[in-house]
Amino acid sequence: MNSVRIYGKAPHHIAVVHGGPGAPGEVAPVARELAKNHGVLEPLQTASTLQGQVHELETILERSGHPPITLIGHSWGAMLGFILAARCPSLAKRLILVSSGVFEDKYAEHITSTRLSRLTEEEIVAVDSLSRTLDEPNATDKNRVFAELGSYISRADSFDPLPDESEIIECQYDIHRSVWKDAQELRSSGQLLALARHIQCPVLAIHGDYDPHPTEGVRAPLSGVLRDFTFILLEKCGHRPWLERAARETFYAILERELA
Repeated sequence: MNSVRIYGKAPHHIAVVHGGPGAPGEVAPVARELAKNHGVLEPLQTASTLQGQVHELETILERSGHPPITLIGHSWGAMLGFILAARCPSLAKRLILVSSGVFEDKYAEHITSTRLSRLTEEEIVAVDSLSRTLDEPNATDKNRVFAELGSYISRADSFDPLPDESEIIECQYDIHRSVWKDAQELRSSGQLLALARHIQCPVLAIHGDYDPHPTEGVRAPLSGVLRDFTFILLEKCGHRPWLERAARETFYAILERELA
């Protein structure tokens, strides 16, 4: 798997960063749409540690892009972009956090229960079985199991999604487990939020009102520590705004306005 896909004409001043961790390809639709008017990079993260992913992203932007870059990160990719913008401020022109994970542990307490409340009893049993399989040391084909679990989570995370085919190249469970462990430790220690003092570029957060990651888990922590922070709430919108029937056009209009 190549480490980056390149869209549109140079200069490539925009990077759309996928989430997961371990879900490369998921934001390809966003990269293609923006490439109608801009040069866009879609980094495909392969490193198995948080520090490795930060270094990997930095290298991709320097080698394939034309810094400073507007970073558009989705979910985990938003948090990764946040970390990179703090550690390499000269690389970041603007940071756009799309459906970001939360920045303090207290806001993560009800994410799983919110998701489960949106599933049927049969789906909850399936989610529990898949989760147990992933916890088994000797289980095989965990990437397939992780992908199947992800399909249930995506259903719970969506408000009124348009029909789509997943563009994730491969669900990478080992990368997800390892990188997210690092990320949770960074968040729990308070070091994640503390990185905000090193961010010099404007930051915009776009978040759906139906996203199980609570809006206040992004808006409240960041509004108190960032110099230039804007928060936009999308109505009738779940975790992937570009696939939401009621929010898709507004989402892309916001991005184009920010990129103009």
